[in-house]
Amino acid sequence: MKDALIIGAGPAGLMAAEVLAAAGMTVTIVDAMPSVGRKFLMAGKSGLNLTKNEDPDSFLAAFGDISGAMRDAVTAFGPVEIMAWADGLGQPLFTGSTGRVFPKSMKASPLLRAWMARLTDLGVTLQTRWRWTGWEDGQAVFDTPSGRTTLNPSRTILALGGASWSRLGSNGEWAKYLTDDVAPFAPANMGFVVDWSTHMAPHFGKPIKSVALYAGDTVSRGEAVISAQGLEGGGIYAISRALREGAALRIDLMPDWPVSKIAAALSRPRGKTSLSNHLRKTLRLDPQRIALLSEFGRPFPDDLAPLIKALPIPHNGPRPIDQAISSAGGVMFSALDGFMLKSHPTVFVAGEMLDWEAPTGGYLISGCLASGRAAALQAIAG
Repeated sequence: MKDALIIGAGPAGLMAAEVLAAAGMTVTIVDAMPSVGRKFLMAGKSGLNLTKNEDPDSFLAAFGDISGAMRDAVTAFGPVEIMAWADGLGQPLFTGSTGRVFPKSMKASPLLRAWMARLTDLGVTLQTRWRWTGWEDGQAVFDTPSGRTTLNPSRTILALGGASWSRLGSNGEWAKYLTDDVAPFAPANMGFVVDWSTHMAPHFGKPIKSVALYAGDTVSRGEAVISAQGLEGGGIYAISRALREGAALRIDLMPDWPVSKIAAALSRPRGKTSLSNHLRKTLRLDPQRIALLSEFGRPFPDDLAPLIKALPIPHNGPRPIDQAISSAGGVMFSALDGFMLKSHPTVFVAGEMLDWEAPTGGYLISGCLASGRAAALQAIAG
């Protein structure tokens, strides 16, 4: 019977372990942290968005320009398959109005407990506080509580995560052992720094609703949040890649109104009413949108309607990578044959340590699960 080593106990690594063990392999999972799935559990604190229940073309489109291997993996193990897998773990799901899929418990911990119980039943061994330190004479080397340890499995799957949220274990330190195969890390699904005036302080923590956010030709209709550091939230995350790559940020404060309708409403006499009250009464703009318009629109032009439809938002770039939800960069697909490292033919790579990125909304976890499964299947076939 072949033995397999999984380095990293996030969703990609755990999925790889499940597939390998179900195929009859002897599987050991090692992780540097004291417990498994820490980032997975953190993602579930506000409701574990497991996948997005939508048609296959729309689902794939969310991943952007990804490699053929990753595309095949996501196609083979997409929303339908992920929902069936979770149901098989005894975790009932529900689909929200936007197609996002959550456990009915809205937590990650019950699913993780059921998953670990399945892996235990399959005979999977878990070692925590084992930190991978590279290879020596073809063997994987670890610093462990008992000292230096080496393992020489027939198959190894690396699922070490990206370079964000280092306190949860994803610090990207593994890149120094794969230097020729790794694209530089960059923050993904992150907020952007904005230097607010003191007048914006009352709006910190407040959402910006009913807007469209643009980064070049990329558009998002999700909400953003005004924070003391700048702008964050799902609406910003959806366009964060384009912003990171240099696109300018602008906000349409009234995306459902054409500029002519806005201009007509603003042309009504306002008498002694302040402009803020005029905007509130005629356009029904909430305080957050009025504040943004005042922050970046002054001195106001005579024709305010075009500015309301395309308000430029200057920013000072993304928040630091360790404050990002995920990271771009990582092991390049050009260094892989499928999911196998060309430089190490018995080593496979899965999850966020690969050079791909996807928006929040179920796509990130879906991609990790799908790549973990695909890497394991390739390891079995090889």
